Amino acid sequence: MEEIITLDYGSGGKKTSRLIERMIVPALNNPVLSELGDGALLDGFEKLVFSTDSFVVDPIFFPGGDIGKLSVCGTVNDIAVCGGVPRYLSCAFIIEEGFPLSSLEKIVASIGAAAQKAGVQVVTGDTKVVEKGRGDGIYINTAGIGFLKYPGLSPRNIQEGDAVIVSGTVGDHGTAVMLSRSGMMRGDIRSDCAALDKLAQAVLELDAGVRVLRDPTRGGLATTLNEFVEGGALGIELQEARIPISGPVGAACDMLGLDPLYCANEGKLLAVVPETETERVLSAMRVLPEGENAALIGRVTAEHPGRVVMRTALGGGRILQKLTGAQLPRIC
Repeated sequence: MEEIITLDYGSGGKKTSRLIERMIVPALNNPVLSELGDGALLDGFEKLVFSTDSFVVDPIFFPGGDIGKLSVCGTVNDIAVCGGVPRYLSCAFIIEEGFPLSSLEKIVASIGAAAQKAGVQVVTGDTKVVEKGRGDGIYINTAGIGFLKYPGLSPRNIQEGDAVIVSGTVGDHGTAVMLSRSGMMRGDIRSDCAALDKLAQAVLELDAGVRVLRDPTRGGLATTLNEFVEGGALGIELQEARIPISGPVGAACDMLGLDPLYCANEGKLLAVVPETETERVLSAMRVLPEGENAALIGRVTAEHPGRVVMRTALGGGRILQKLTGAQLPRIC
């Protein structure tokens, strides 16, 4: 019979200690975490980037990732697009009574692998167990600290004529999770879940006057671009034919009635850069696996103040507004 999580694992007693010391600490091993204090003593820096996020994705295992990998990449990416170098994470588990220990072990291993790849350490954390039927398996919260290396990134910096670049195909994560959730998964549609710290650093090290970086997660590409220009004197004009969408994702979205421009991404970078730096930024992205399909998709313009407009393949114009409602709930 498979061993499962019981309420004893959240009691703070022997089973809690066993879970932490035999499963979590070995998988995430580093000297700071091994102290097992109530907090972590860390080396500092002049300015820090701090972020936190909670992950409730359903299902917790999906093609291309799982809730563990997602919890690391999501917070690492939030730090990276702020111009920070991610260094430390906290990790807190809320686990439902009855959750299989084998699944938790896979998730913890995934967190360890993702953290190692991103060059961050999980240095503190917490575990709570809730009664069966009140936790939906497992939720994870991660908070991250990074050192600010590239200050000044902001949508307020964008200027007319600037280039809008995306690092690869859009809508992969949301589509993969939705198909997996519905039991309709067919073909090779995988989440793009990945840490973007190296990609962001490659772009920022060019000293190319990058205006702003963002990872278009919930709400997708269209919503994130609206956040850049809403309430301002400038807008963004996209070219539909230039937006990279994989054939399988496009077909799946048509079948499910979804729009890939509003589907979540968990491994894509949006960048607004001076027009003169477009090719340098694209070249720097394409060297890395996370940016091999990078594309110029549009321009900043004064013609559509506060709006994002897409020129369609037929030559018409489509206004892309922020996502209203929840196209895909429980996506991250």
